[in-house]
Amino acid sequence: MRTWRVGTFSMGASLLFLGLFLFFSKFLGLDLVQVMTAWWPLLLVVLGIEILLYIFLSRQEKPVLKYDFLSIFFVAVLGTAGILFAIFSTTGIMGKVEDVMAREERSFELPAFAYKTNDSITRVVVRTVGYDMTIEATEEKEVSMFGTYRMQTAKKAGLLKSADDIIAAQQKGDTLYLNVKTLPNEIGPFYSHGEVAATILIPKDVKLEVIGNDNSLTLKPRMLANDWSIESTSSIAVDVASGSNLKVAAVDVQDVRGKDGDWKVTEKVSSEGDDQSRAKNAVYQSGEGKYRINIADAYSVSLNTIE
Repeated sequence: MRTWRVGTFSMGASLLFLGLFLFFSKFLGLDLVQVMTAWWPLLLVVLGIEILLYIFLSRQEKPVLKYDFLSIFFVAVLGTAGILFAIFSTTGIMGKVEDVMAREERSFELPAFAYKTNDSITRVVVRTVGYDMTIEATEEKEVSMFGTYRMQTAKKAGLLKSADDIIAAQQKGDTLYLNVKTLPNEIGPFYSHGEVAATILIPKDVKLEVIGNDNSLTLKPRMLANDWSIESTSSIAVDVASGSNLKVAAVDVQDVRGKDGDWKVTEKVSSEGDDQSRAKNAVYQSGEGKYRINIADAYSVSLNTIE
């Protein structure tokens, strides 16, 4: 005569219910997290029903429960997995995991930024945050920024809703201060880093100061009619029109690039203890060199002359 051990029926019923949940989830549009979160309480119901049936059907005056520990262990593993899914779902961890698994690289347009200038603004100060940027002189009486950004996200819509999410502008006296912001990033194990490719247009007759953050910068002064000052960038590329009235001066840079004869380079050696470091000062002039681009604290400077 076969002996009924509590747990055997529960294990079979658990596999049956789990299989049915997974099968119908395909038609109901449920995902694995929803299934594992919803179905696990049935394990307790099935196990309780089995114990009651064993006691009810047993003909002994004082029935002794006999357990199938291997089956109960299997049921406990399934139940624990379901409980963990429920806990992670309640705390939001599971949502984060799902979001990370569904991410892909997407590119979006930056929200357009424009700030009308007048004669009261004679100076613009731009502070960057490490993104590669292009700064170009323009005939327009307006400071503007446009471009794209790229990041990992599961959303089809961009994270930036307005220009205020990427740049802050504030006028103080005769100076307009522009602070470029970083893209929204998640911290912890779900950290993702975004990239920005932006162009800032500056009125050509306004003085410009750029404070970098070891990022790459491309300058397109065109027919510049005021001075620019650039500092704290890793590399700078300057596009200079052949007919411009411009002088580019780079101080204490490690690498200078351009056509032979474009730069006048002087090299200096500084010593610290037993170590020696070499830095270069370089000057390029187009026309009379009335307007200046001063570059400091940069690793490399390259010059592209445009006919």
